[in-house]
Amino acid sequence: MRKFEPLPVVAIVGGGFSGAAVALHLARSREPGPEARVVVFEPRARLGAGLAYDTAEPTNRINVPAGRMSLYPDEPESFVRYLERVNALAGDPDALTADRVPYPRRSVFGDYVASELAPYLSSGAIEHRRVRVLGIRRSAGQWTISTSDDREMVADVVVIAVSHPAPAPPKALLPVLSHPKLMADPTKGGALEVIAPADRVLIVGNGLTSADVVAALEQRGHYGPIISISRRGLRSRGHPAVAQDPYGDFVSEPITRASELLRRIRQTLRAARQRGLDWHPVLDAVRAQGQQIWQALPVIERRRIARLARSYWDVHRFRIAPQVEMVLDRAVESGRLNILAASVASAAIEGQHIVVDLKERVLGAQRRIAVDAIVVTTGPAHGSILSSQPFLAGLEDAGVLTACETGLGIACGRDARAVGADSLSNRWLFVAGPLARGTFGELMGLPQVTEHAVFVAREVEALLAVDAPVSKTGQGGWAARG
Repeated sequence: MRKFEPLPVVAIVGGGFSGAAVALHLARSREPGPEARVVVFEPRARLGAGLAYDTAEPTNRINVPAGRMSLYPDEPESFVRYLERVNALAGDPDALTADRVPYPRRSVFGDYVASELAPYLSSGAIEHRRVRVLGIRRSAGQWTISTSDDREMVADVVVIAVSHPAPAPPKALLPVLSHPKLMADPTKGGALEVIAPADRVLIVGNGLTSADVVAALEQRGHYGPIISISRRGLRSRGHPAVAQDPYGDFVSEPITRASELLRRIRQTLRAARQRGLDWHPVLDAVRAQGQQIWQALPVIERRRIARLARSYWDVHRFRIAPQVEMVLDRAVESGRLNILAASVASAAIEGQHIVVDLKERVLGAQRRIAVDAIVVTTGPAHGSILSSQPFLAGLEDAGVLTACETGLGIACGRDARAVGADSLSNRWLFVAGPLARGTFGELMGLPQVTEHAVFVAREVEALLAVDAPVSKTGQGGWAARG
């Protein structure tokens, strides 16, 4: 590989798990010496934790066994070895299931990622800029990045690795947004502290975050009634009692219609039952083959799946940790947690309480309830990704970025390069992590995100090896604006 003076600059915007993993694999591949500067823009104090793993909530646990969590696809036991090396489960008696499978707190995985990044940060192979990116513009063959500390930096390659937008409250809740016990984003630190033990709680959304909220409330001593709603009334599922190998083939004969995919899954489920298997190994096979399945589908069929089947897929694919599942089971069995297929029709503040009219899915029946607190766990507002941060909006206005046609993120090609308004990709701009899943399909689970981070890192390396530019500002140095 040729060497360039000054070094080309790779700027990674977003230092959660996706961005940190891209940076790590870029740095690892360039040992013993760098041939590019890798700069990660992330306001948080440490890289790699992001929204998922930057949590002090003790009930927030990884939702897959620790043996399937790793920064390195070729070293699946990396995280497990870390747990043993630092005795990370000491003081957490609930971390192990009855059959000794570890499900540590999410913050522990954040600690692991930080420990893997530490040598590269200390050596300067990865630079962490604790600022927010406000703008990115293309000029003279390079990117100029404006940041919240009133400075600018020139980069040659940009990797967008930001998180999904925060949940968007249903429009029917807009009249009560001012209520002090309406939590529009429960992932924020301390968001649940305002809920009193006896409060009547409405949770809008029934996914992983909803389960986390129920577990966190129980840990705080909450005993009041909880109603959790979603349009279909589905709740997150757990893991099988006994691990089973994936079962089913969904790629040998390419599937080009959503209806055919559903038919094939149902057919495979019937065959699995005849073999004494449950649904878990079938859905595991769909997940493992997810990217190949997705890429064989036309865009119109992908959109149909995203619109009609995603909620069913999510509750089976995103399984909750056994510890959290036990909390939900207890709450349902005791009658404290009631899960409904319903939506919010209207809401109003009456005194200290919130009166909510629910429209139940069955026969469209209406139910009026009075609650003390509402927690919104509807999941990311995918449709607003390009308006969620100023620099993304600016790139969209410039025609550099477009929303994915599936409604699941940012448009990019199969090489992870962003696609602009002219339907052409920009070879110097990449999309990494779940925001690329409209193109890549299954890209939410950590193993798939890790593999995608490695893929993006290799694409960047190949680009620099063939046609590395030279930063004109002296190794991509900072400059004050003004």
